[in-house]
Amino acid sequence: MTRNRTYLLTAASAGLYALLCWVFADGLFTGKFWNSDAIATSSVWTYVMLAAIIAAGYYQAQRLPADGIVTKPQIDTTTPGQVDDPVAWKLLMGNAFWAIIWLPLRFFVGREWVAAGEHKLRDDAWMKGGTALKAYWERATAVPEGRTTSASGTYAWFNDFLKYMLDHEWYTWFAKVIAVGEFLVGAGLIVGALVGIAAFFGTMMNFNFQLAGSASTNPVLFGLGVFIVLGWKVAGYWGLDRVLLASLGTPWKLGRLFRHEQTLDTPPPRASAA
Repeated sequence: MTRNRTYLLTAASAGLYALLCWVFADGLFTGKFWNSDAIATSSVWTYVMLAAIIAAGYYQAQRLPADGIVTKPQIDTTTPGQVDDPVAWKLLMGNAFWAIIWLPLRFFVGREWVAAGEHKLRDDAWMKGGTALKAYWERATAVPEGRTTSASGTYAWFNDFLKYMLDHEWYTWFAKVIAVGEFLVGAGLIVGALVGIAAFFGTMMNFNFQLAGSASTNPVLFGLGVFIVLGWKVAGYWGLDRVLLASLGTPWKLGRLFRHEQTLDTPPPRASAA
């Protein structure tokens, strides 16, 4: 880690905090600077916490050499600043012998998604015209009598986004995306194919359904899906990922299909005679 990289990380952290406050908590920057009736929501705390992020990053940067920390690979193979995980956590998240623990989570969440998507694939209201999704968006954006906001009105930008999609008739094609997506997420989890990616997109759908005001099974599936994402390295070991991950690899380590390494059994090519 270098001093300049720490400055960049600090700027990114401050920007992330500002983005979260702006997108998911209206008024944290623009509200009343000090509100004695609701002290915790006063804007002053937003600026105090933002300043704390900047101060922490600056303090860390000043403790680093300008050219970063230099280690001797032959003596110290650990990553500087890396905090080790508990043994049980490392076994659960990265040990193939513990992978069977992920099967019940995968099967439960996967079956829920397959059931949610399978009936939509056979329903013309989802696959031809998207009238079912249209009705869902209309309910989510309607303000019931006796209430001041719609089901999706917690965040005005999301409510406006749903209305935008309604006005532009996105439901005609978006309904198909949801139906197929739900089925593929479930199938991927059940057979163990790209489990981390499948679980991630599942949690994204749960997240959006909850923003639209739907509870149902979404909180449970979201929580279990987050754990499956964390265990992506071994969660699909008892499934197709046992082969897929080894063949495809990861963005930081290529798999067998993309490596062109010379094996020990293959002699190097001989130079032709001049």
